[in-house]
Amino acid sequence: MSEYEPSLDQRVWQVVAMIPSGKVATYGDIARQAGLPAGARRVGHALRQLPADSKIPWHRVINAQGKLSLAQGSAGYYTQRERLTAEGLVLNKDKIVDFSQCRWNP
Repeated sequence: MSEYEPSLDQRVWQVVAMIPSGKVATYGDIARQAGLPAGARRVGHALRQLPADSKIPWHRVINAQGKLSLAQGSAGYYTQRERLTAEGLVLNKDKIVDFSQCRWNP
């Protein structure tokens, strides 16, 4: 990798940073956009590497069923739920209501 080529984590972060407020994308969506076909798990790994003070909207990444994938009851789960709700998304338990309408499609 050249010094100018972004790392895999950076490629994932760049894609996640483009998701607009009020929209969500799946781990698989992000993987495809970052050039990592079948790399959904790799996206999860990259998001776990984000610094705690990052402004990258990690909360907009959900699973393929339109659900929050963090452990229910965890701090991350509540943070993700609060942030999505603040952006106008409606959740029923841990699932995005009208997922197909809220899904980001660049």
